[in-house]
Amino acid sequence: MKAIRRFTVRTVVPAPISALTRLATNLRWSWHLPTRSLFESLNPALWDASRHDPLAMIASMSREQLQELANDPEVVARVDAAANSLDTYLDLPRWYQGLGPDAPECIAYFSPEFGISEVLPQYSGGLGILAGDHLKSASDLGVPLIGVGLLYQAGYFKQSLSKDAWQQESYPLLDPDALPLTLLREEDGTPVEIQLPLPDDRVLRAHIWRADVGRVPLLLLDSNVPTNDPAARGVTDRLYGGGGDHRLTQELLLGMGGVKALRAHARLSGTAAPEVFHTNEGHAGFLGIERIRELMDPTVTSPPLSWGEALAAGRASTVFTTHTPVPAGIDRFPRGMIEHFFAGQLAPGVPVGQILALGAEDYDGGDHDVFNMAVMGLRLAQRANGVAKLHGVVSRGMFSGLWPGFEQADVPITSVTNGVHVPTWVDPELAALAKERFGADVLDGPDWSRVYDVSDEDVWALRRRLRTKLVEDARRRLRASWKKRGAADAQLAWTDSVLDPGVLTIGFARRVPTYKRLTLMLRDPARLKALLLHPEHPIQIIIAGKSHPADDAGKKMIQDLVQFTDDPEVRHRIVFLPNYDIAMARTLFPGCDVWLNNPLRPLEACGTSGMKAAINGSLNLSVMDGWWDEMYDGENGWAIPTANTGTSEEERDDIEAAALYELLEKQVAPRFYGEVVAAAAGAAGPSQPHNGGLPSHWISMIKHTLAHLGPAVSANRMVAEYVQRLYQPAAVAGRLARADSYSAAKELAAWVARVRPAWQDVHIEHVDSHGLTDEPQIGESLQVRAHLNLGRLSPEDVHVSVVYGTAGDSDELSETRVLTLDSVEEDGPGRYQFSAGLLIDRSGNFGYGVQVLPRHEALGNPAELGLITTA
Repeated sequence: MKAIRRFTVRTVVPAPISALTRLATNLRWSWHLPTRSLFESLNPALWDASRHDPLAMIASMSREQLQELANDPEVVARVDAAANSLDTYLDLPRWYQGLGPDAPECIAYFSPEFGISEVLPQYSGGLGILAGDHLKSASDLGVPLIGVGLLYQAGYFKQSLSKDAWQQESYPLLDPDALPLTLLREEDGTPVEIQLPLPDDRVLRAHIWRADVGRVPLLLLDSNVPTNDPAARGVTDRLYGGGGDHRLTQELLLGMGGVKALRAHARLSGTAAPEVFHTNEGHAGFLGIERIRELMDPTVTSPPLSWGEALAAGRASTVFTTHTPVPAGIDRFPRGMIEHFFAGQLAPGVPVGQILALGAEDYDGGDHDVFNMAVMGLRLAQRANGVAKLHGVVSRGMFSGLWPGFEQADVPITSVTNGVHVPTWVDPELAALAKERFGADVLDGPDWSRVYDVSDEDVWALRRRLRTKLVEDARRRLRASWKKRGAADAQLAWTDSVLDPGVLTIGFARRVPTYKRLTLMLRDPARLKALLLHPEHPIQIIIAGKSHPADDAGKKMIQDLVQFTDDPEVRHRIVFLPNYDIAMARTLFPGCDVWLNNPLRPLEACGTSGMKAAINGSLNLSVMDGWWDEMYDGENGWAIPTANTGTSEEERDDIEAAALYELLEKQVAPRFYGEVVAAAAGAAGPSQPHNGGLPSHWISMIKHTLAHLGPAVSANRMVAEYVQRLYQPAAVAGRLARADSYSAAKELAAWVARVRPAWQDVHIEHVDSHGLTDEPQIGESLQVRAHLNLGRLSPEDVHVSVVYGTAGDSDELSETRVLTLDSVEEDGPGRYQFSAGLLIDRSGNFGYGVQVLPRHEALGNPAELGLITTA
């Protein structure tokens, strides 16, 4: 008989070691090696059986086992020391506390998924892992962040393979009581409940679970509430499940419900309300509508603000991050669906037409029948960014329709390149080496340049040990996968010897949409086989990745690859490991010598998997896309050449696959095996074919990678950039907007309402210049005068400037600079002359143009309103 209900009863831990429960429920243990080691030492067998889940391990221990631990003075002392370490970590000032009063008191960070640990499976891929790393680094730096997301009853799916290698999905339900979560309760003990009115007189109710990520609380909304109707209970059933109404309701709960959850948490905890709201992708964009609703609600804000005033106030303190480089990756809903949901009491008092306008694709090439979540996110945020320098360029191009008349370079979307949380992803052995040799724990940002002081022998021996751990883990996982595919134990003896700890090991693991080109390596199967089986410098490849359940093209790629790996001739050299997750990544990233990434350029927004490999001393072999486009320097790996623009898909893949094979055959493998010097020590095996020598050039590349990429790819660097470049300015702007009963927001809204309709009358009548000799030379000054008709506007409403630089054959300017025309004279009613002296600073073809932009001190960027006049 199967149970009709399942729940978890938490163990009562004896008082002397009661701190174990607090240590297990604060997810700092997932990246704090001493705490993980403590749990493992209590019962190594149970630690492995519980899959390294402290709560599960404690729950599986008998009273007698726990009491025995409590009676051991050494154990008690170690538990107390770990608890004191956690208290110190949570209480002492860190980097952020030294920034001064301008730093925001609290920042809300919204994301549809969070990859914190494998024990809390609320992530599917890079977006969630990035969000988890953001929270962890915020905690390490002392940033007062609060995460907001959804608690999915089945998380993301578990992946297995059928006998014919087709991906299969399963969705085991999670019990929140068995997870490192605490239900948020009112003072009388009842669960906090937030509500969203839905169409047809329905109500969506949700409880709030809190996870502690070090110093950072993470609030997860759960619609599996008994008083909900069945459809409402299923809103948070699974990550990225369903479509249409279901997906929209999830995003309404995340955005609007998330703001309500923050208000409840602040009320009950006494902590500061968020000053800055960060929307991590468009999924949470409705948070801006809820904040506008609050500001327009007389029971919340007195006196209430108008739509324009509330929009100005909300935008000032909102940051939007886009992660997709393609329009197809953005959530878009039928316009009528949005109208249907907001026609009732979901946002009473907020004009539905204005909400629809926020997500309207009312630009050339847009679809007027859809509501675009990323477009809404951009219109609701005064500050926006992509996640790598190249992705910033791509994003400015993709969303340029929102700023007609502007050069793409002037579209107000900046970039903050992603990073990875080093203590989470660096292998414990490398962390120990850093602490011993670099003079600091990885948590505190060691001086990675000291890796040059480590001997080549020690580096190579460490790489061998990490590779060996990966091989052992891969063999275990491969055997389990084959058993799920129906193989008998008697057929699987070969899995005990697949892969070789001495062979050049290449890793490839990520989600499997078609643009990431999982099967590019199969373009020429015979050539791949030759590389795998090369007699002098063979390679071996370990691959993992999940395809979205609805993506049959991605599933077919997995099937094609796995069927290749099933070939007895090569299966000892290439394996596919199902169910890629954080646990698998802990050995995969450190154990690989080379990390492979071959997406279609420029469709990889950032691609942080290669960063996780780099901080473990792995070298990258990648298309120049995402983060690699800005950080590749020739000595930290290899760049795969890309085909010319306009090449057909077939020819492009042929060209780039051939380039990949060529690099592996002629550069990567020979360097791993061949460039050696005599060494006093070194592990024997295929990677030491020349009398135990060491590959000096390869090892120098490892050291270079650690020294230069270690700090550059750190999430601490990323979060510090967000704080300094986006959060602090947003907090200052938000405070200004709120001051004196929102007087600044009201003034800005009135100014926008006046300037926007009047802009059509602004035009440049003519531009003249004088002061140059017949043969201009560098150092001469040119007096530029622009004669403008401002119509109903005044000179204080505009910023007039001359843009100058090198003029190309088609008169396009490059290497431009901007000079404000700050001298103003009135020429008549509505007419003004703006002028300034322009210094000639270059030789060759020199050119200039004049532009007029709106000017107001509360604008985050002159391009913010999308208004410009040029000549």
